[in-house]
Amino acid sequence: MDKPLKLIIEALLFAADKPLSAREIHGWLSEETQANIRQALKELEAGYDAMGRSFVLKEVAEGYQFRTRSGYSPYVLRMLKTSPTRLSRPALETLAIIAYKQPILRQEIERLRGVDVGGILKTLLEKGLIRIMGRKNLPGRPLIYGTAKRFLEVFDLKDLESLPKLKEIKDFGFDEHETGPAPSPSSENRK
Repeated sequence: MDKPLKLIIEALLFAADKPLSAREIHGWLSEETQANIRQALKELEAGYDAMGRSFVLKEVAEGYQFRTRSGYSPYVLRMLKTSPTRLSRPALETLAIIAYKQPILRQEIERLRGVDVGGILKTLLEKGLIRIMGRKNLPGRPLIYGTAKRFLEVFDLKDLESLPKLKEIKDFGFDEHETGPAPSPSSENRK
């Protein structure tokens, strides 16, 4: 390798349109070990953070991606002449249920929310925030929903373990009505 590893990784990250994992980078740089790649990523992350630039290298969606610091987002949005995509409160509530209770069926979401969520699921699918994980082996073979990697990117999460726990949400001062239903036993592994 005739170029420094950090600079090669930096070039790959800069050109990528999605977060890149150490494993993906290793696929293109097989002569390097994954440990060396991870170390270079950590050094790049610390270096950009220390520079105080308008952007940082951040670990999101099980990979690394350059992200604009939030203080500069109004300027970027002005340049792109768009406004950030907003989700309605029902869409956010549905997305939270899916995030915390996945894999989950539409019927289970509707039972928790008390309303039909067909339109909301369609919107969340179109925005790439959720995905269809398969079908349940029940009569009618209902679809199973879960979050997509885009969900992690949009909410700036490293992985699903980074979601706030119910106790943390309660510590913010929200009451039970605002936080929604308690987690099911299937979500206990995320506590």
